[in-house]
Amino acid sequence: MSQYFNTFVLTRGFFIAFLGSLFIYLDAWGISSPALNTVCGVAALYFLLKEEQKVWFWAGFFIGIFWFWWISLSFKHYGMIWAIPFGILIVSLIYGLLFWSIAFIANKIAALLSWNYAVSSLAFKTLGLLGLSYIHPFGFDWLKPELMFTNSYLGIHKWQFAVIVLSLSFIILKRHPVFLVLIFFSYQSVNHIPHSIPSDIQIVSTRVPVEDKWKETLHFGQFKTFLTLIDEAIDAKKSLIILPESVFPVFLNHSHDLLEELTKRAQKINIVAGALYWNGKVPHNSAYIFTKNGVQVANKVLLVPFGESNPLPDFLSNWVNKVFYDGAVDYQASKEMSDYAIQNSTYRNAICFEATSEKLYEGNPKQMIVLSNNGWFVPSVEPALQKILLQYYSKKYGTTIYHSVNMSDAYMVKKGIVTKI
Repeated sequence: MSQYFNTFVLTRGFFIAFLGSLFIYLDAWGISSPALNTVCGVAALYFLLKEEQKVWFWAGFFIGIFWFWWISLSFKHYGMIWAIPFGILIVSLIYGLLFWSIAFIANKIAALLSWNYAVSSLAFKTLGLLGLSYIHPFGFDWLKPELMFTNSYLGIHKWQFAVIVLSLSFIILKRHPVFLVLIFFSYQSVNHIPHSIPSDIQIVSTRVPVEDKWKETLHFGQFKTFLTLIDEAIDAKKSLIILPESVFPVFLNHSHDLLEELTKRAQKINIVAGALYWNGKVPHNSAYIFTKNGVQVANKVLLVPFGESNPLPDFLSNWVNKVFYDGAVDYQASKEMSDYAIQNSTYRNAICFEATSEKLYEGNPKQMIVLSNNGWFVPSVEPALQKILLQYYSKKYGTTIYHSVNMSDAYMVKKGIVTKI
């Protein structure tokens, strides 16, 4: 075990993770550098493929920190600040063990085969990297190595990523940089020109802290502000206004006065807004779509692991909810994805986490409306990583995404290009 705590091993793992995470922080700091993202991404993969399994563990461990340290920030909203470092440690260990497992299995298989150990070990490490984006601990699928190249000169499709890692494998085996030329087969052009948001659509960004959002005494003032925003959109001749996830943090189907106010305004403008839905048995995190023809409710399909639904067995799930979440009941997920029509356009419904999951892009939806509440994780790099994921899926599936957010900027993503409001 002591060999894992060697300073040189730790430093190499940290350096690889730093290179593989820099793209997130550059985006969070507002720095656009496709060249730097390209070089750092390629370098991270090259050094990782060359390393032994001890370094793979620490690379995964530090990637868990750099990419996902913000997950534990939600504990502060439950008065459990003391739990934040433990949460960070657990997440980091999960990804450290995941990376270690890839290298361990590659080495074990290589040892069992009769042909060249170095070649076979590298080959299976390469396969492990290619399969990494399909491994989702507790259903959380934000770790995709291809994300490093979302804002770079290299492509994000699996075949392009395969070209990158295979060319690096050849360089390592043959010890000749000529194979670097192969990487250019995964080249993608970079377009910095943002697309215009349709003039008749208003995407709203709100600034309501989580602590204030759920205080009933503040709801009257908050709701009045949001209704005023809708009125202003009507005056501006907008045809659609999009408000964030749980912008109305009440069971809207049982809040008759508020429902009536929104229904009345829907005669002049289409409204998509986040709120809760109670079906008589369980709560849902939902989007309400108001049009002249009535109200449609689209419930969330994919719930946040541990945040909205506990992925543990029932006996553990009930204990965790009681101890950590004041006995809160899990949300209920809808069984089917929702597409809804507004005027002549069809939109895929997505609420926060599910917009960053591959499943929501089944059928290659042309347009998607995403409602998010990033208040749980600010200040952090979560909004930047979320945006990069939406860019990734927009590029991959050709989906135009309209993203309304609480506690961070709202924007549109078209062909992977972000246009802020």
